[in-house]
Amino acid sequence: MEAIAYSKSVIRTLRRQSVNEALRIREKVGQNAIDPAAPGNNIKTLQGREGYRLRVGDWRMIFDEDGTVLSILDISPRRSIFD
Repeated sequence: MEAIAYSKSVIRTLRRQSVNEALRIREKVGQNAIDPAAPGNNIKTLQGREGYRLRVGDWRMIFDEDGTVLSILDISPRRSIFD
């Protein structure tokens, strides 16, 4: 299992969400940290920049990993994550 590091902006966004939504997102991130190759993770490599995209419902997270730490860099609704 990889360690998970959240950026300050991601932590603020998760605190503003409902408890159920934030829990669902954190569980999906934890599943990805345990088994990144699982088919249900819905991960894609980003084009035009480094990193990966993880989809959880209407939310998208941009993250990077180095083998020991899974860094969640940004989280936003799907309509505005890539602006």
